[in-house]
Parts: sequence; structure tokens; C-alpha cells
Amino acid sequence: MVQPDKAGKGTRERLLEAACRVFADKGYRAATIAEICERAGANIAAVNYHFGDKASLYVEAWRHSFEASLRAHPPGGGARADDPPEERLRARILALLRRIMSPGSPEFAIVRHEMGNPTGLLHEAMRKAIEPLRRGTFEVVRQLLGDHADDHLVHLCMRSIISQCMHVMHRDWHRGHFGKGPVPPQPPAPPYREAPEKLADHITRFSLAGLREVRRGMEEAAAREGDAP
Repeated sequence: MVQPDKAGKGTRERLLEAACRVFADKGYRAATIAEICERAGANIAAVNYHFGDKASLYVEAWRHSFEASLRAHPPGGGARADDPPEERLRARILALLRRIMSPGSPEFAIVRHEMGNPTGLLHEAMRKAIEPLRRGTFEVVRQLLGDHADDHLVHLCMRSIISQCMHVMHRDWHRGHFGKGPVPPQPPAPPYREAPEKLADHITRFSLAGLREVRRGMEEAAAREGDAP
């Protein structure tokens, strides 16, 4: 039986938490089982016992960080099912931004490394984990677009909205990797890290304006077809 440590955490949990930190700091390829075990106060045999190998530990570490992130920032953002779709969209945008911007959270740090130096190991785990979140946002966007929108259009609009949120992650990654040395003068960046609500307000307003325009175009086209002889 695995004995808990003094903080009440068993070996498996300590390994997961240590792996989250090491993979977030270094990515999969540069991370070593030896460093993870050292941080966890465990031996390499414990990794084999609980996870089998480094690849399986990597997948479980990302899943562990993802689930912790969702507990801290539920994807619905606290909006009720009967709230107007505009409010539900803002709540979902704000929840995603808070996950991305959460200081010290390894979830998106691991994803950034995976995007920059892909292993392919997280593809299936991420697909299964993110699909329920995607469906929730998909249904809100569908409601905002109305009955004339097909699945493809809803998907495109949803991707446009999420991409605005993900830009925060890419911006920080580029600053960390390419922010050294002289750079041309740039206007000051808004203090988004201190105010995710303000960024959520902007993305929501911008997205709703785009969705309204797309919906108006579809409704006008449908009206023209209805008037055609």
C-alpha cells in the first residue's frame, strides 16, 4: 500500500504534481524522470508502478492540470442555463481567460511546449477532455446565430472567438522566447493580466458584433430567396 506523506499526499499525487511543474517548465523532451522523482521525493520504480513510463506520466500530468484548472474556473463561468446567450458567452470567455492567465497553472504552459515541440502524445487526451467544453460554447454560438446557421458556420465563428482568447497564451509565449534584446517602440499593452474581465468584455463585444453581422447577412439572404419567384 502506498503510504501518504506528512502533507497527506500519496506517492502518485506527488509524482503528478511534480510532473506538472517539470513538464510546464521544460516540456516533454527536456524533462527527466530523475528530476520529477527528486521533486516528488519518490524513486523511479514508483513512476513505473503508477504510470508505466514517461509518456503515460506526461499525459496524466496534463490531464491532472486540466482538471485542476476546471475546478478553479468552471467552463460555464457561473452563468445559468436560462441566462441570455450573450451573458453565457461572456461567462465562458471569461472562464477560459482566467484559466489561461492563472499564474502558476501548468495546464497551458504544457500546451505551449507541446505546440512548440510537438510529441503527439496529448492529442487524444486533449480531444476527449476539451470536447464537452467545445460543445457548450458551440451551442451558445448556434443560439446567437439563429436557425439559418449550419454546423460549419457555427464552428468557424466559435473558432474565431476562442482564437482571441488563445492569443493571450501565444503573446506570453513569444514574449518569453523572443522578448530579449532591442525591440522597436510599441504602444503600451493593456494590463490584461490584472483585468481579465476587461479583456473578456472586449472579446465579447467584438464577437457579438461579428455574430450579429453574420446573422443579419444570413437572414437577408433567406428573405431574398423567399421573395424569389
